[in-house]
Parts: sequence; structure tokens; C-alpha cells
Amino acid sequence: MHTLSNPAETAAALPYAKLTRCLEELLQDPSVSVPPRIVHALSHGGSLFVMPASDSKVAITKLVTFVADNPSRQLPTIQGDVVVFDAVDGRRLHILHGPTVTARRTAAVSLLAAQKLAPNPAGKLLIVGAGVQGLSHLEAFVEGLGVKQVLIASRSDASTDALVAHAHTLGVDAQRVKDANEVLAECSLVVSATSAQQIVLHAKPRPDAFICAVGAFTPTMLEWDPAVCQHVARHGRVVVDSRDADHEAGDLLNAGLDVAQFPALADVLHAGHAWSRPDNRQGPVFFKSCGWAGWDLAAARAMTR
Repeated sequence: MHTLSNPAETAAALPYAKLTRCLEELLQDPSVSVPPRIVHALSHGGSLFVMPASDSKVAITKLVTFVADNPSRQLPTIQGDVVVFDAVDGRRLHILHGPTVTARRTAAVSLLAAQKLAPNPAGKLLIVGAGVQGLSHLEAFVEGLGVKQVLIASRSDASTDALVAHAHTLGVDAQRVKDANEVLAECSLVVSATSAQQIVLHAKPRPDAFICAVGAFTPTMLEWDPAVCQHVARHGRVVVDSRDADHEAGDLLNAGLDVAQFPALADVLHAGHAWSRPDNRQGPVFFKSCGWAGWDLAAARAMTR
């Protein structure tokens, strides 16, 4: 058994190119089984997530907690582990650092969606939220899309400056912006990765924008103004990461939208890229990511190769 409890070791074992390939392959595998995840409310406002999944060779369970105000305690918002088993004989194979798996597989899913759906993937990237997800999406989009210009907005100047500095080490032209809404029209790629406790984005995106909304992953969380979500649903395209989003996509549910009507990423991949715009709509693409244990299973598959 290999225990990769160190974030750096887990990250090194999950390069984005390999992880993205494993994600796409997983969506083509009929042996994959992912039951509904359990979200258990904790007494002080946090949540415990229990997320199992399996295929013909590997079985996993992710056990993580989410506590939104943990930064005030100098603790990570997400903590926990991913336990990987051999699906044939039941042996425990790996224990992975849960927050690192979550960060990297989420960013890899966003990257895969951008590669398949973004109308203008060569444009400027706006990242809203300079935490762990902001960092992972920066790295994934630079590596996988060749992003050269990044604007970063966050409530914390220190976190924003740190992410800008990291972007510079990647050879990217990056700068801090005060209000994401004021620069939204400049960017064809947008990642919202806030704590999703309130509406942060209310400006309408440009027609060729690809929006990856990752911060809100429960029905009560939201980052985007409902009017913006309604606008995109009318004039552009909405795609969700999995069917779990039907009852978890806070941004869309708070906009009064029937999430079940929107295709999941697997639907788009199975039908081909042309299917993403069957009615020739030219508006923005809104990709809503809520998380799914299948993505963690893909990370485990990457570990076994």
C-alpha cells in the first residue's frame, strides 16, 4: 500500500495531462458505478462528504470535511483522504491526500470541459477566488490551454498577490483586479472559485465566454447572480459536470432553472463537440461543476498506471 498523505506527493502523482485523459476515458467506461454521495451536516455548520465509486478494477471512497470558515482558524476548508482499493480482491492500494485530489481533479474536469466547449480558448483568463481551486485552475489552464494572460480577483489582497506571483513563475502575464465584474467583458475564460456564500458576479459575460463555476456545490451556495444564469440559459449553453448537479447546482437552482434539462459533460463527449451547439446558439457557455465521486475514481485510475 502507498500512502501519499503529503499534498506535494499526491500532486506529483496526478499530472494534469494524464488526469484529463483518465477523466475522458472514465466517461466512456460502462463498468463505472457511482452511487449518490452522502452529505452529512456537522453540528457547527460544516459538512462531512462520503463519496464512493468503483469500476471493474478499482474502488474508492473519498472522506472529506468542508468547513467554510476554517481559514479564520488557519485551517484548510477541505480536509480528508481518498482511500483506493483493488475491486477484485479488496486490497487497500493507496491513501491519497483528499484536498489535493479534489483540487486537481476539479481543475482537470474544468480543463476537459474548456477543451471541448470553450468558444475562444485562446483568450484572457479571469479567476475569481484566489484559494486552492484558484491555484489549481490557474495551473491546469496554463498547462492545458496555453493561457498567457490572467486577471485575478479575490477578497484577500494577500491571497491574490500570492497567486499573481505564482502565475508569474509559470511565465504568465498576471495582475490583480479589484472588481471581477468590471473586467468580465475582457475575458473569454472565466473561473469562479469563491467560498460561494454570496453573489459575487452579476455582470453579463461576453458572447464567446466559457464560464467554469466551481465554488457552489450545494443547493444553498451561489456565486452568480440568478439573472446571469437565466441569461446564459436563454442565449448560450449550460452544461453540468454530472447528473448529481440536478439537485446540487446552487447557482442554477437559485435561478429557478430546471437543471435536469441541461446536458452533462458525458453527454457532450458521447455526442461529439458539434453537439454542444445543436441549435447554433452563439452565446456564452456556462459549465457548472458540483463534484462527483467519478472524478476521484479517475484520479485513482491515474495512480494505478
